[in-house]
Amino acid sequence: MENSTGLGNSYLPQYAKNSSAKYSPKRTVRSFRDLEVYQTMMECSIIVAAEVLPILKKDKYPLVEGMQNCSLAIPLLIAEAHSQRFSNFSKAVQTLENAMQGCNKMIVYLEQGGALANNLDIKLADELSKRYLKTRGKMLRLEKSWQKFYKTDN
Repeated sequence: MENSTGLGNSYLPQYAKNSSAKYSPKRTVRSFRDLEVYQTMMECSIIVAAEVLPILKKDKYPLVEGMQNCSLAIPLLIAEAHSQRFSNFSKAVQTLENAMQGCNKMIVYLEQGGALANNLDIKLADELSKRYLKTRGKMLRLEKSWQKFYKTDN
């Protein structure tokens, strides 16, 4: 099954799968797992681990471990930031900014991997790069919304 980005939907956990409805109001965020940015980055990290890293290892790409760590760190940082936002708001914002930096790093890894690896599907690498870039923008908007609510609470 394919989702709107053309990548397989088989990696998505059940809670992250899109409904068939064209419009649905935003769900209430009860945990970090409800955040769209978390769901997208978790899906990307699974795709990277399942489809990109084995090819890069086979092609002896020198930065496989860094790419693997970076792809997993992004959803971890989002989860961490979501937990920190009430106890230490400035640290939560910094953690979310670290996740955004991780998105930039993943784009660099994917572009370099696409250039150096002989067998990596360039379309897959480009599609993943677009998803990281788009989600980075969504993280920035999430940070701005957190800041807006934090200012109104004080």
